Amino acid sequence: MVDQEAIRVRFEALDPLLNERGRRRYAAAEALAAGRGGISAVSQITGVARSTIGRGLMELRDGATAEPDRVRRPGGGRKPLMVKDATLLDDLRSLVEPSTRGDPQAALLWTAKSLCNLAAGLRELGHQISYSVVRELLRSLGYSLQANRKTREGGNHPDRDAQFGYINEQVKVALAAGEPAISVDTKKKELVGDFKNAGREWRPKGSPEPVRVHDFLIKQLGRAVPYGVYDIGENTGWVSVGVDHDTASFAVNAIRRWWQTMGQARYRNAKSLLITADGGGSNGTRLRLWKLELQRLADELGLAITVCHLPPGTSKWNKIEHRLFSFITQNWRGKPLISHQVIVQLIAATTTKTGLTVHAELDPNPYHAGITVNDAEFAAINITRHDFHGEWNYTIAPKALSLER
Repeated sequence: MVDQEAIRVRFEALDPLLNERGRRRYAAAEALAAGRGGISAVSQITGVARSTIGRGLMELRDGATAEPDRVRRPGGGRKPLMVKDATLLDDLRSLVEPSTRGDPQAALLWTAKSLCNLAAGLRELGHQISYSVVRELLRSLGYSLQANRKTREGGNHPDRDAQFGYINEQVKVALAAGEPAISVDTKKKELVGDFKNAGREWRPKGSPEPVRVHDFLIKQLGRAVPYGVYDIGENTGWVSVGVDHDTASFAVNAIRRWWQTMGQARYRNAKSLLITADGGGSNGTRLRLWKLELQRLADELGLAITVCHLPPGTSKWNKIEHRLFSFITQNWRGKPLISHQVIVQLIAATTTKTGLTVHAELDPNPYHAGITVNDAEFAAINITRHDFHGEWNYTIAPKALSLER
Protein backbone atom coordinates (compact mmCIF):
# COMPACT_ATOMS: atom_id res chain seq x y z
CA MET A 1 0.00 0.00 0.00
CA VAL A 2 1.41 3.38 -1.08
CA ASP A 3 1.71 5.86 1.79
CA GLN A 4 0.54 8.87 -0.19
CA GLU A 5 0.70 11.31 2.72
CA ALA A 6 4.34 10.42 3.48
CA ILE A 7 5.31 10.90 -0.19
CA ARG A 8 3.52 14.25 -0.29
CA VAL A 9 5.28 15.49 2.86
CA ARG A 10 8.71 14.43 1.61
CA PHE A 11 8.13 15.95 -1.85
CA GLU A 12 6.92 19.30 -0.49
CA ALA A 13 9.99 19.49 1.74
CA LEU A 14 12.50 18.69 -1.01
CA ASP A 15 10.89 20.20 -4.12
CA PRO A 16 12.21 23.79 -3.58
CA LEU A 17 15.78 22.42 -3.50
CA LEU A 18 15.58 20.23 -6.61
CA ASN A 19 16.37 21.02 -10.24
CA GLU A 20 14.71 19.12 -13.10
CA ARG A 21 17.03 16.13 -12.88
CA GLY A 22 16.80 15.90 -9.10
CA ARG A 23 13.00 16.17 -9.23
CA ARG A 24 12.53 13.35 -11.75
CA ARG A 25 15.05 11.10 -9.98
CA TYR A 26 13.40 11.71 -6.61
CA ALA A 27 9.98 10.90 -8.08
CA ALA A 28 11.43 7.78 -9.72
CA ALA A 29 12.96 6.63 -6.41
CA GLU A 30 9.60 7.03 -4.64
CA ALA A 31 7.85 5.11 -7.41
CA LEU A 32 10.45 2.35 -7.25
CA ALA A 33 10.06 2.08 -3.47
CA ALA A 34 6.25 2.02 -3.74
CA GLY A 35 6.29 -1.01 -6.03
CA ARG A 36 3.34 -1.92 -8.26
CA GLY A 37 1.28 1.17 -9.21
CA GLY A 38 3.98 3.45 -7.83
CA ILE A 39 4.46 5.49 -11.02
CA SER A 40 0.77 6.42 -11.22
CA ALA A 41 0.53 7.18 -7.50
CA VAL A 42 3.67 9.34 -7.38
CA SER A 43 2.64 11.19 -10.56
CA GLN A 44 -0.75 12.00 -9.02
CA ILE A 45 0.79 13.16 -5.72
CA THR A 46 3.70 15.23 -7.09
CA GLY A 47 2.36 16.42 -10.44
CA VAL A 48 5.45 14.99 -12.21
CA ALA A 49 4.43 13.40 -15.53
CA ARG A 50 4.48 9.61 -15.82
CA SER A 51 6.87 9.89 -18.81
CA THR A 52 9.25 12.03 -16.74
CA ILE A 53 9.19 9.49 -13.90
CA GLY A 54 9.92 6.81 -16.50
CA ARG A 55 13.01 8.72 -17.67
CA GLY A 56 14.08 9.03 -14.06
CA LEU A 57 13.76 5.26 -13.57
CA MET A 58 15.92 4.68 -16.64
CA GLU A 59 18.59 7.00 -15.25
CA LEU A 60 18.50 5.22 -11.89
CA ARG A 61 18.79 1.81 -13.51
CA ASP A 62 21.49 2.85 -16.02
CA GLY A 63 23.43 4.95 -13.52
CA ALA A 64 23.75 7.82 -16.05
CA THR A 65 26.64 9.87 -14.71
CA ALA A 66 28.60 10.70 -17.87
CA GLU A 67 27.69 14.41 -17.53
CA PRO A 68 26.94 14.93 -13.82
CA ASP A 69 26.44 18.71 -14.24
CA ARG A 70 23.90 18.45 -17.04
CA VAL A 71 20.26 18.86 -16.01
CA ARG A 72 18.67 18.11 -19.38
CA ARG A 73 19.73 15.83 -22.17
CA PRO A 74 21.59 17.50 -25.08
CA GLY A 75 19.12 19.50 -27.15
CA GLY A 76 16.51 19.46 -24.40
CA GLY A 77 14.54 22.47 -23.25
CA ARG A 78 12.96 25.33 -25.15
CA LYS A 79 14.91 27.07 -27.88
CA PRO A 80 15.96 30.67 -27.12
CA LEU A 81 13.38 33.21 -28.19
CA MET A 82 15.88 34.86 -30.55
CA VAL A 83 16.20 31.55 -32.43
CA LYS A 84 12.46 31.05 -32.78
CA ASP A 85 11.73 34.73 -33.58
CA ALA A 86 14.24 35.91 -36.17
CA THR A 87 13.06 39.56 -36.32
CA LEU A 88 12.86 40.12 -32.57
CA LEU A 89 16.25 41.81 -32.07
CA ASP A 90 15.87 44.06 -35.11
CA ASP A 91 12.44 45.20 -33.94
CA LEU A 92 13.77 45.84 -30.43
CA ARG A 93 16.60 47.96 -31.84
CA SER A 94 14.12 49.95 -33.94
CA LEU A 95 12.12 50.77 -30.81
CA VAL A 96 15.15 51.66 -28.70
CA GLU A 97 17.49 53.51 -31.05
CA PRO A 98 15.43 56.64 -31.79
CA SER A 99 15.68 57.41 -28.06
CA THR A 100 19.17 56.01 -27.53
CA ARG A 101 21.75 58.10 -25.75
CA GLY A 102 25.48 57.48 -26.06
CA ASP A 103 28.77 58.40 -24.46
CA PRO A 104 31.59 58.79 -27.01
CA GLN A 105 34.18 57.46 -24.53
CA ALA A 106 32.39 54.20 -23.71
CA ALA A 107 30.78 51.36 -25.60
CA LEU A 108 27.84 51.29 -23.22
CA LEU A 109 24.46 52.32 -24.55
CA TRP A 110 21.43 53.13 -22.51
CA THR A 111 17.77 53.76 -23.15
CA ALA A 112 15.17 55.98 -21.49
CA LYS A 113 12.25 53.71 -22.41
CA SER A 114 10.75 51.43 -19.78
CA LEU A 115 10.78 47.64 -20.09
CA CYS A 116 6.99 47.48 -19.98
CA ASN A 117 6.64 50.02 -22.80
CA LEU A 118 9.20 48.19 -24.92
CA ALA A 119 7.47 44.85 -24.30
CA ALA A 120 4.13 46.41 -25.23
CA GLY A 121 5.64 47.85 -28.41
CA LEU A 122 7.05 44.46 -29.38
CA ARG A 123 3.71 42.78 -28.75
CA GLU A 124 2.08 45.31 -31.06
CA LEU A 125 4.56 44.18 -33.71
CA GLY A 126 3.42 40.59 -33.27
CA HIS A 127 6.01 39.23 -30.82
CA GLN A 128 5.06 37.18 -27.77
CA ILE A 129 7.36 38.53 -25.09
CA SER A 130 7.42 39.68 -21.46
CA TYR A 131 9.23 42.62 -19.94
CA SER A 132 11.67 40.29 -18.14
CA VAL A 133 12.82 38.84 -21.47
CA VAL A 134 13.18 42.38 -22.85
CA ARG A 135 15.53 43.11 -19.95
CA GLU A 136 17.76 40.16 -20.83
CA LEU A 137 17.78 41.08 -24.52
CA LEU A 138 18.77 44.68 -23.75
CA ARG A 139 21.62 43.46 -21.57
CA SER A 140 22.83 41.18 -24.36
CA LEU A 141 22.85 44.22 -26.70
CA GLY A 142 24.98 46.24 -24.28
CA TYR A 143 22.27 48.40 -22.70
CA SER A 144 21.78 49.09 -19.00
CA LEU A 145 19.40 51.14 -16.87
CA GLN A 146 20.88 54.57 -16.11
CA ALA A 147 19.84 57.44 -13.86
CA ASN A 148 19.82 61.08 -14.94
CA ARG A 149 23.06 63.01 -14.68
CA LYS A 150 23.52 66.75 -15.00
CA THR A 151 25.88 67.96 -17.73
CA ARG A 152 27.38 71.31 -18.70
CA GLU A 153 26.70 71.02 -22.40
CA GLY A 154 24.16 73.81 -22.68
CA GLY A 155 20.46 74.26 -22.14
CA ASN A 156 17.68 72.30 -23.76
CA HIS A 157 16.19 73.78 -26.92
CA PRO A 158 12.36 73.63 -26.87
CA ASP A 159 12.39 71.73 -30.19
CA ARG A 160 15.21 69.38 -29.21
CA ASP A 161 13.09 66.22 -29.09
CA ALA A 162 11.19 67.20 -32.24
CA GLN A 163 14.50 67.63 -34.10
CA PHE A 164 15.64 64.19 -33.00
CA GLY A 165 12.36 62.78 -34.30
CA TYR A 166 12.81 64.67 -37.56
CA ILE A 167 16.34 63.33 -38.02
CA ASN A 168 15.17 59.81 -37.27
CA GLU A 169 12.44 60.02 -39.91
CA GLN A 170 14.86 61.41 -42.50
CA VAL A 171 17.28 58.54 -41.84
CA LYS A 172 14.50 55.92 -42.04
CA VAL A 173 13.27 57.31 -45.37
CA ALA A 174 16.79 57.38 -46.82
CA LEU A 175 17.62 53.83 -45.74
CA ALA A 176 14.27 52.51 -46.97
CA ALA A 177 15.02 54.03 -50.39
CA GLY A 178 18.50 52.52 -50.49
CA GLU A 179 20.16 55.94 -50.26
CA PRO A 180 23.29 56.52 -48.13
CA ALA A 181 22.88 58.06 -44.66
CA ILE A 182 26.01 58.93 -42.72
CA SER A 183 26.91 60.43 -39.35
CA VAL A 184 30.00 62.67 -39.26
CA ASP A 185 32.12 64.40 -36.64
CA THR A 186 35.67 65.19 -35.55
CA LYS A 187 37.05 62.92 -32.84
CA LYS A 188 39.09 64.44 -30.03
CA LYS A 189 42.40 65.74 -31.35
CA GLU A 190 45.38 63.71 -30.15
CA LEU A 191 48.98 64.67 -29.42
CA VAL A 192 51.36 62.54 -31.48
CA GLY A 193 54.29 61.09 -29.57
CA ASP A 194 55.19 58.91 -26.61
CA PHE A 195 52.50 60.36 -24.35
CA LYS A 196 50.38 58.52 -21.79
CA ASN A 197 47.18 57.13 -23.29
CA ALA A 198 44.31 56.27 -20.94
CA GLY A 199 43.51 52.63 -20.27
CA ARG A 200 45.54 49.48 -19.69
CA GLU A 201 46.73 46.56 -21.80
CA TRP A 202 48.44 43.25 -21.02
CA ARG A 203 52.22 43.42 -20.62
CA PRO A 204 54.81 41.43 -18.64
CA LYS A 205 54.33 42.12 -14.95
CA GLY A 206 56.34 45.04 -13.64
CA SER A 207 57.28 46.44 -17.06
CA PRO A 208 54.82 49.19 -18.06
CA GLU A 209 55.66 51.03 -21.26
CA PRO A 210 57.54 54.24 -20.41
CA VAL A 211 56.02 57.50 -21.65
CA ARG A 212 56.62 61.21 -21.12
CA VAL A 213 55.74 62.80 -17.80
CA HIS A 214 54.31 66.00 -19.35
CA ASP A 215 51.98 66.34 -22.31
CA PHE A 216 53.66 69.14 -24.24
CA LEU A 217 53.27 69.35 -28.02
CA ILE A 218 56.18 67.91 -30.02
CA LYS A 219 56.39 70.35 -32.94
CA GLN A 220 57.98 67.84 -35.29
CA LEU A 221 55.06 65.43 -34.78
CA GLY A 222 52.20 67.81 -34.09
CA ARG A 223 48.62 66.65 -33.54
CA ALA A 224 46.35 64.14 -35.22
CA VAL A 225 42.87 65.30 -36.25
CA PRO A 226 40.61 62.26 -36.87
CA TYR A 227 37.44 63.12 -38.83
CA GLY A 228 35.02 60.22 -39.04
CA VAL A 229 32.24 59.13 -41.38
CA TYR A 230 29.92 56.39 -40.09
CA ASP A 231 27.64 54.63 -42.59
CA ILE A 232 24.48 54.10 -40.55
CA GLY A 233 22.95 51.45 -42.79
CA GLU A 234 26.10 49.42 -43.40
CA ASN A 235 27.79 49.68 -39.97
CA THR A 236 31.10 50.72 -41.51
CA GLY A 237 33.38 53.60 -40.68
CA TRP A 238 35.85 55.84 -42.46
CA VAL A 239 38.37 58.06 -40.68
CA SER A 240 40.62 60.66 -42.28
CA VAL A 241 43.52 61.49 -39.97
CA GLY A 242 44.50 65.08 -40.65
CA VAL A 243 47.75 66.79 -39.72
CA ASP A 244 46.63 70.42 -40.03
CA HIS A 245 43.63 72.55 -39.04
CA ASP A 246 40.16 71.07 -38.52
CA THR A 247 38.37 73.16 -41.14
CA ALA A 248 35.23 72.69 -43.22
CA SER A 249 37.41 71.95 -46.25
CA PHE A 250 39.07 69.12 -44.31
CA ALA A 251 35.70 67.77 -43.15
CA VAL A 252 34.14 67.74 -46.62
CA ASN A 253 37.26 66.20 -48.12
CA ALA A 254 36.92 63.35 -45.60
CA ILE A 255 33.35 62.81 -46.84
CA ARG A 256 34.63 62.96 -50.42
CA ARG A 257 37.28 60.31 -49.71
CA TRP A 258 34.68 58.09 -48.01
CA TRP A 259 32.50 58.32 -51.10
CA GLN A 260 35.35 57.65 -53.53
CA THR A 261 36.73 54.72 -51.54
CA MET A 262 33.64 53.09 -49.99
CA GLY A 263 30.34 54.83 -50.66
CA GLN A 264 30.32 54.94 -54.46
CA ALA A 265 30.77 51.18 -54.84
CA ARG A 266 28.13 50.47 -52.20
CA TYR A 267 25.51 52.92 -53.49
CA ARG A 268 25.87 52.76 -57.26
CA ASN A 269 22.38 54.12 -57.98
CA ALA A 270 22.36 56.82 -55.31
CA LYS A 271 20.66 60.12 -56.10
CA SER A 272 21.10 61.75 -52.71
CA LEU A 273 23.25 61.72 -49.59
CA LEU A 274 21.96 62.34 -46.07
CA ILE A 275 24.44 63.72 -43.52
CA THR A 276 23.70 63.92 -39.80
CA ALA A 277 26.09 66.10 -37.82
CA ASP A 278 26.23 68.13 -34.65
CA GLY A 279 25.95 71.90 -34.84
CA GLY A 280 29.49 73.08 -34.16
CA GLY A 281 33.10 72.68 -35.23
CA SER A 282 34.12 72.19 -38.83
CA ASN A 283 30.55 71.19 -39.81
CA GLY A 284 28.75 73.90 -37.86
CA THR A 285 25.29 75.19 -38.74
CA ARG A 286 26.49 78.79 -39.21
CA LEU A 287 29.70 78.00 -41.07
CA ARG A 288 29.52 79.39 -44.60
CA LEU A 289 32.57 77.45 -45.77
CA TRP A 290 30.89 74.16 -44.78
CA LYS A 291 27.96 74.88 -47.09
CA LEU A 292 30.19 76.13 -49.91
CA GLU A 293 32.34 72.98 -49.75
CA LEU A 294 29.19 70.84 -49.75
CA GLN A 295 28.01 72.66 -52.88
CA ARG A 296 31.28 71.80 -54.58
CA LEU A 297 30.91 68.19 -53.47
CA ALA A 298 27.29 68.02 -54.70
CA ASP A 299 28.37 69.38 -58.10
CA GLU A 300 31.25 66.92 -58.26
CA LEU A 301 29.21 63.83 -57.31
CA GLY A 302 25.90 64.80 -58.89
CA LEU A 303 24.11 64.10 -55.61
CA ALA A 304 21.63 66.21 -53.66
CA ILE A 305 23.14 66.50 -50.18
CA THR A 306 20.77 66.86 -47.23
CA VAL A 307 22.19 67.88 -43.87
CA CYS A 308 20.37 67.45 -40.55
CA HIS A 309 22.14 68.95 -37.54
CA LEU A 310 21.67 67.76 -33.98
CA PRO A 311 20.11 70.45 -31.77
CA PRO A 312 22.37 72.54 -29.51
CA GLY A 313 23.89 70.81 -26.50
CA THR A 314 23.50 67.25 -27.80
CA SER A 315 26.79 66.50 -29.55
CA LYS A 316 27.34 63.36 -27.44
CA TRP A 317 24.15 61.89 -28.89
CA ASN A 318 25.59 61.84 -32.41
CA LYS A 319 25.43 58.23 -33.63
CA ILE A 320 29.07 58.22 -34.74
CA GLU A 321 30.13 58.85 -31.13
CA HIS A 322 28.87 55.56 -29.72
CA ARG A 323 28.92 53.50 -32.93
CA LEU A 324 32.49 54.31 -34.03
CA PHE A 325 34.56 56.66 -31.86
CA SER A 326 33.96 54.80 -28.60
CA PHE A 327 35.32 51.58 -30.09
CA ILE A 328 38.38 53.35 -31.51
CA THR A 329 39.08 54.66 -28.01
CA GLN A 330 38.76 51.13 -26.63
CA ASN A 331 41.03 49.67 -29.29
CA TRP A 332 43.97 52.01 -28.64
CA ARG A 333 43.65 52.17 -24.86
CA GLY A 334 47.00 52.05 -23.12
CA LYS A 335 48.94 52.44 -26.39
CA PRO A 336 51.05 55.58 -26.92
CA LEU A 337 50.17 57.21 -30.24
CA ILE A 338 53.78 57.61 -31.30
CA SER A 339 53.17 58.48 -34.97
CA HIS A 340 50.43 59.32 -37.44
CA GLN A 341 50.93 55.93 -39.08
CA VAL A 342 50.39 54.14 -35.76
CA ILE A 343 47.18 56.11 -35.25
CA VAL A 344 45.94 55.14 -38.72
CA GLN A 345 46.74 51.46 -38.11
CA LEU A 346 45.06 51.39 -34.70
CA ILE A 347 41.91 53.00 -36.09
CA ALA A 348 41.80 50.61 -39.06
CA ALA A 349 42.16 47.62 -36.71
CA THR A 350 38.97 48.53 -34.82
CA THR A 351 36.19 45.94 -35.05
CA THR A 352 33.16 44.90 -32.97
CA LYS A 353 31.12 41.75 -32.43
CA THR A 354 28.27 43.35 -34.41
CA GLY A 355 30.45 43.50 -37.55
CA LEU A 356 31.83 47.06 -37.54
CA THR A 357 34.74 47.56 -39.94
CA VAL A 358 36.77 50.75 -40.24
CA HIS A 359 39.01 52.14 -42.97
CA ALA A 360 41.48 54.88 -42.11
CA GLU A 361 43.99 56.91 -44.05
CA LEU A 362 46.28 59.84 -43.48
CA ASP A 363 45.31 63.18 -45.01
CA PRO A 364 48.62 65.10 -45.29
CA ASN A 365 47.08 68.12 -47.06
CA PRO A 366 47.31 71.60 -45.53
CA TYR A 367 44.02 73.29 -44.62
CA HIS A 368 44.32 76.97 -43.93
CA ALA A 369 42.23 78.46 -41.15
CA GLY A 370 40.34 81.75 -41.45
CA ILE A 371 39.06 81.35 -45.03
CA THR A 372 36.06 83.61 -45.57
CA VAL A 373 33.14 83.17 -47.96
CA ASN A 374 31.83 86.43 -49.38
CA ASP A 375 28.17 87.25 -49.90
CA ALA A 376 28.23 86.55 -53.64
CA GLU A 377 29.74 83.08 -53.14
CA PHE A 378 27.25 82.28 -50.42
CA ALA A 379 24.29 83.51 -52.47
CA ALA A 380 25.30 81.20 -55.32
CA ILE A 381 24.87 78.08 -53.17
CA ASN A 382 21.88 76.08 -54.40
CA ILE A 383 20.40 75.53 -50.94
CA THR A 384 16.82 74.72 -49.99
CA ARG A 385 15.99 75.06 -46.33
CA HIS A 386 13.40 72.65 -44.91
CA ASP A 387 10.16 73.97 -43.46
CA PHE A 388 11.09 72.61 -40.03
CA HIS A 389 14.07 74.53 -38.62
CA GLY A 390 15.72 75.43 -41.90
CA GLU A 391 18.84 76.52 -40.02
CA TRP A 392 19.31 72.88 -38.94
CA ASN A 393 17.84 71.03 -41.92
CA TYR A 394 18.66 71.91 -45.51
CA THR A 395 19.41 70.36 -48.91
CA ILE A 396 22.19 71.49 -51.24
CA ALA A 397 21.52 70.33 -54.80
CA PRO A 398 23.96 70.22 -57.72
CA LYS A 399 23.85 73.31 -59.91
CA ALA A 400 22.20 73.04 -63.32
CA LEU A 401 25.53 72.81 -65.16
CA SER A 402 26.58 69.81 -63.07
CA LEU A 403 23.25 68.08 -63.66
CA GLU A 404 23.50 68.54 -67.43
CA ARG A 405 26.92 66.93 -67.44
